[in-house]
Amino acid sequence: MGKFKNIIWIVALVILIVLIGVIAYGYYRNATMEVTRPVATMEVENFGTIKFELYPEYAPETVANFVTLANRGFYDGLTFHRIVSDFMIQGGDKNGDGTGLATTSDLKDDGDDTEYTIKGEFIANGVDNKLQFEEGVVAMARSDYTSYSSTLTEESYNSGSSQFFIMTAENTGLNGQYTSFGKVIEGMDIVHQIEAVEVKAADDAETTGNTEVSTPVNPPVITSIRVETNGIDYGLPETLTPFDYTSWLYQQYGIDPSSMTTVQE
Repeated sequence: MGKFKNIIWIVALVILIVLIGVIAYGYYRNATMEVTRPVATMEVENFGTIKFELYPEYAPETVANFVTLANRGFYDGLTFHRIVSDFMIQGGDKNGDGTGLATTSDLKDDGDDTEYTIKGEFIANGVDNKLQFEEGVVAMARSDYTSYSSTLTEESYNSGSSQFFIMTAENTGLNGQYTSFGKVIEGMDIVHQIEAVEVKAADDAETTGNTEVSTPVNPPVITSIRVETNGIDYGLPETLTPFDYTSWLYQQYGIDPSSMTTVQE
C-alpha cells in the first residue's frame, strides 16, 4: 500500500513539474515573441519612400480599411492636398481637395459607388487608443460638423473614410480626438521635404471662407502605397453611412445644399 502511494506522489510531482514548465514557457514566449505589425510602403513621386507600421491593436477598423484600400491600389496617383508646416501633411482624397470619400467599390469587387465612412477609434469616441500624436504618427482625417451644431458630435467622430495625415511635429491637442493608427519607421526626412513645399490659399478661398494657406502649388503625388501584412488577413472594415450634412443644413436653416462644401481635416 505504501509503495502504491509513493507511485501516486511521483506521478503527481511529474504532472506538477510539467505544468510549471508549460506555464513558464508560455510566459517566456509572450515576453520574447516579436510582434509583427503590418508595414506600409509609400512611394512619393520625386521625393522617395516612406514606411510606416500600423497598429491594429489600437485601431482595428481603421487598419483594416487602410490595408484594403492601399492593397487594392486606391491611393495610387492621389496627392498630398493639404500641408501645414510644423503640423502635418494630408492626402488620400480622390477629389484632391479634401472633400472626397471612398466608395464600397474601392473596398471590394462587388461594391458600388456608395460612399462610406468608418467608426472613429479614439478615446472621445469610446475607443481606448493609446497612440499619442507625436512626430511621425499617421492618423485618419475626419470632418467637424460641430461648427454647424454642437449636437453633431457623433456624426463628426465617425466621418473618416480614406484621407490620412502624417504628423510632422507633436500636437497633444489631437490626443483622444482623432484616430491614430500608424507611425513612420523610415523616411521621416521625406515627410519633412514634403512639408516644405510651397503652399497657397485654396482657389475657392473667397467663396468658402477657408483662408488657410495649406494648398500645395504643386501637390506631391503618391505613386503607390502597399502594405505587407505578413500573411494576416485583417478583413474588411465595418462601413457606416456618411452624414448628409447638406440636407441637414437645408432642413435646419433652409440653406441651399449646392452652395455648401465640407473638407476633412
